[in-house]
Parts: sequence; C-alpha cells; structure tokens
Amino acid sequence: MSSGPTVAQTQVVNFVLPIVATVVTSFRLYCRARRHLLWIDDAWATCAMLFNITLMVCSALYLRGYEFHAQWQKVALYYTLTQCFYGVVWCSRLSILFTVVRLAYWGTQRRVLVRIGIIFGVVWAILFAQVWWTCESDPSWKKQPRPQCHLGRNVAIAQIVTDVLGDTVLILAPFILIYKATLTTAQRVRVICLFSTSAITTAVSLTHAYYVFTEGQLKEAVSAMFEASVSLIVANLSVVVTFFLRMLADDETISRPPSQSPSIEFEPAGLP
Repeated sequence: MSSGPTVAQTQVVNFVLPIVATVVTSFRLYCRARRHLLWIDDAWATCAMLFNITLMVCSALYLRGYEFHAQWQKVALYYTLTQCFYGVVWCSRLSILFTVVRLAYWGTQRRVLVRIGIIFGVVWAILFAQVWWTCESDPSWKKQPRPQCHLGRNVAIAQIVTDVLGDTVLILAPFILIYKATLTTAQRVRVICLFSTSAITTAVSLTHAYYVFTEGQLKEAVSAMFEASVSLIVANLSVVVTFFLRMLADDETISRPPSQSPSIEFEPAGLP
C-alpha cells in the first residue's frame, strides 16, 4: 500500500493544475480587456498567475532534475518554490479583495477595504520571513539529496490562522457591497455565493497545513500545488461566472441608488 504520491504522480499534478489555473486567469483577463475594464484586481491576478507558473517550473526542476544540480541550487529551488506558493495564495486573495474595492462606495468603505489589503500585504511578508527564520535555525536539512525544510508546528499554525481569517474577510466583504445596493433577493444570494467560494480555499489550505505539521514530504508538495492553483481559480470565478451570466441575461442589471455618485451599474453577478 502506497504511503503517498510518487514523483511521477506529483509531476502530473504540478503541470495539470497550474495550466488549468493559467487558462482560467487568461480568460478572465480577456473578459476584462475586451470591455476595457482592467484594474488593480486584474494586476494582482496576473501576479498570482506568474507566481504559479514559476512555482510549476521550480517544482519540476526540484522534483525531477535535482540530481543534476549543485547542492546550493537545490536549496535555492526549495526556497523559491516555497515563497512562490505564498505569492500565489496572497496575490489571489488581494485580487478578490480589490474586486470588492472596485465595487465599493467611495469613502469609508473603500478606505477600510484598502487598509485590509495593506494588512494582507503585511501578513504575507511575515509568512515570507517565517520560512527563512524557521529553516535557517536548523540548516541540517540542506544536506539532504532533495532538500526539504521541516516547517513544523509554528508554520502550520500560522498558515491555518491567516488562511481562515483572510478567507473569512473575503467571504464577509461582499456584505459591504449589498448593504445599500438595489438588489433582488436572488441577486443578493448570487453575489454572496460568488465571493463565498473563498471557503473552498480555506478547506484546501487546512489540508496543506496538516501535511506541513506532519512532515508530509510529497504529500505536502501536492497539497501546496493544489492550494496554489485552487486559490488562483477561485480568484477568477467572480469574473468568469459573470461573463457567462451576462451571456444568459445581458439585459438584467443591478444599479446603485440614483443619489449616489459616481453612478456605477452592477451586472447580474454584481461585477462590472
């Protein structure tokens, strides 16, 4: 009975999931570009996609070509793919957050959301640094044939806490949008459901944190690849789903109250 995925199986996951996530992100950017609606949230999605592609390439070299590299190159590959993982996850969260920002009313709502974005950036920086001080505190792992730092309990706890809190914020943020918007009950449910897909990322991240805590080795690698790609796909769902909803009901709109300025229309899924 197999104790975990083989290197070949891990390689399949490493290529398939990022390619799917890249296709979905590219389609999202196409949808926005053709309507001249590219904005900061699309920039964050693009950054997440680039991090995910880099993660895919580094993982392939790390998993399959490690015997051809000098030891310092193996260590550098490990650090790069570890940090690219955080890059994908947090750029994806920032993309979702700024999708909410672009729809929020000017003033207090936007200021609060932008400050949350700054907090997300600080959390990302702390998690980035935590990997370095955890791994450098006991560098013996660098001598392994395939170097892999045991991140341990503290990193697992940090990931669980930040993932749950971050995704909770993203799930609750749409309530700011629908507080004063003129929406039917069905439309309100649609907006909330679209952004609530962040809960999928939470479920995947808990699995990854478990393997970080228990020294999952290739299991940890697969769960990290899965979380990264799922995070990016989820970040694009609001735009992609809106595109297809618009095709089905392009005459249905959700408008802000006429007294608000500037006047912005909400499409069926609550997105421009």
